[in-house]
Amino acid sequence: MPYGRDHTNPPVTKSPAWVGAQTEQIFNKSCGDCHSNLTKWPWYSNVAPVSWLVQSDVDEGRSIMNFSEWDKPQPDVDELVEQISEGSMPPSKYTMIHSGTKLSDSEKKTLISGLIATYAADPPGGIKGG
Repeated sequence: MPYGRDHTNPPVTKSPAWVGAQTEQIFNKSCGDCHSNLTKWPWYSNVAPVSWLVQSDVDEGRSIMNFSEWDKPQPDVDELVEQISEGSMPPSKYTMIHSGTKLSDSEKKTLISGLIATYAADPPGGIKGG
C-alpha cells in the first residue's frame, strides 16, 4: 500500500489514568490525533501529497509520545510542559487546519497541571531519553 494510505490505528495497549476529565478532553481535542492510536483520519488524509504529510506527522508524533502506549517509555513531563508553554504544541500547521484545537492560555494551564498530576499518579512505563 502506498505511504500515507494506511489509516489503521494500532491497538491501545494502555491508557494513562488521567487526573481530571478536563485534562483528557483537552488532550483528545488538541493532541490525540498525533499522540495516540485514536487518530481521526479526515477525508484529505486520503489524497496525495497531503496524505504523505499527514501520515508522516502522525508517525512522528506517535514515535515521540503516545498516550495509547502508556506501558512504554514516554518523554519526561518537563519536556511536555516546555512544548506546551512555548506554544510549539500543538503545532500551528495542525491548528490552522483543525479549528478549535489551538490552546487558550487557560487550556494550556489546565493541560500542563493535569499532565503533571497524571504523570505523578500513573507514571508511564519509563522515561525516553535521559
